[in-house]
Amino acid sequence: MALPLRVLRLDTWVDPADAFVTLFGGVVEDAVWLDGGSDTVSGRSFIGTGRVTATSSVADGTVSVGESTRSGGILDAVRRDLATRAHPEPSGYPVGWWGRLGYEAGAAEAGAPVAATSMADAALLLVDRMVAFDHETRTVTVVAPDDADGEAWTSATARALTSSSGAARVYQLAHPIPDTRVSWRHDDAEYLAAIVACQDSIRAGDAYQLCLTNTARGRTDADPLAVHLRLRQASPAPHAGYLRIAGEVLVSSSPEEFLRVGADGRVRTRPIKGTRPRGATVAADVELRAELEASEKERAENVMIVDLMRNDLGRVCKVGSVEVSHLLAVESYAQVHQLVSTVEGMLSPGLGAVDAVAACFPAGSMTGAPKLSAMHILNRLEGGPRGAFAGCFGYLGLDGTADLAMVIRSIHFAGGVATVGAGGGITALSMPEEELEEVRVKAAAMLAAAGLVASAPPVAGPVTPAAN
Repeated sequence: MALPLRVLRLDTWVDPADAFVTLFGGVVEDAVWLDGGSDTVSGRSFIGTGRVTATSSVADGTVSVGESTRSGGILDAVRRDLATRAHPEPSGYPVGWWGRLGYEAGAAEAGAPVAATSMADAALLLVDRMVAFDHETRTVTVVAPDDADGEAWTSATARALTSSSGAARVYQLAHPIPDTRVSWRHDDAEYLAAIVACQDSIRAGDAYQLCLTNTARGRTDADPLAVHLRLRQASPAPHAGYLRIAGEVLVSSSPEEFLRVGADGRVRTRPIKGTRPRGATVAADVELRAELEASEKERAENVMIVDLMRNDLGRVCKVGSVEVSHLLAVESYAQVHQLVSTVEGMLSPGLGAVDAVAACFPAGSMTGAPKLSAMHILNRLEGGPRGAFAGCFGYLGLDGTADLAMVIRSIHFAGGVATVGAGGGITALSMPEEELEEVRVKAAAMLAAAGLVASAPPVAGPVTPAAN
């Protein structure tokens, strides 16, 4: 990867949605859009592309980088690659590995049992060309290697973006979303029984909290980019993304930051635990927010995960540097209110962003606590892979920086099949019917955006423990 970088600032603002459609809407080229959301007025969004991909298969125990396949895990492969390409001087533009790590990739490396998937367990793209959007200053910058190919790409990209206005709307109109049926892995009765089984494990002392999930899947002809454009309008989020890598697509409206690592080694995680839907009226919305803030169960759930993340960061951070800078703050999004906490620390000398990911992934907010015991229990109860859901996505930069979000509020497209995951934290205080409703609330925006209609489940009977 050629460095230094060629940087070209445009004279005018370009909407990221129009830019992505103009550059990548009509082609199958690998590309990633790390999307700050349609309503953001701060931070940055990025569109990136490159020529080298990396994928992994947990079942085979292999990682493929470009044309080469070798045994091992994805994090070790990325760590080795970054070591050969490292460029410690921060450029402000995160060239490096962009993409997603699936839940099974992290769980397997943590020593937990996993279910085999038919998709890639990780999919990354080595990005060396990008467009950066600064939402606060309303500036757009085109970035590429400072060589002949980079000069040609920046010039062509700048020209294309000057006439991109309105491209996203035209694309949506040309790609209507067809309705299609999807089925949940567990119907209502099965999911309620699994909740009770989680509580049995908690009472037995095998866990304090368990993040139980369910998965909806169905065949669809929906265009994934049109789905993302529709989702970002209905449910804008600060850590959204559209990732098209190696023939698969992840569409996300994620509100949750998993890990951010600065060039100075400061690392931050912001776990979300605790949810209420938005109200239909202002009064109802205020009441639901207050109910979330006052909920003993939701507060306890969040604090448990904060303690877990403090412990995970403590494994790679300087002694005494890990602290909780914000605890139990309520953040409101288009569909839900959430309880969010912030844990920060300073990486120990000699350790980097990949080490932080290895220590913390899968995120505690998607497993429960204690983490390894929780993953064993959930593998038994969920009865299948999570896939992309409950993983993370974003970038690991050559300069040592990283910005990764949780794969929640997301849709994964592979082989003509759309998959939506949703779940919630189960504690001893959980009410099973409320937890079931929380899954529906979390999945609703994704199902609607993709035209996915869940098959009507049978009427739930009495809640009985699931088989161990």
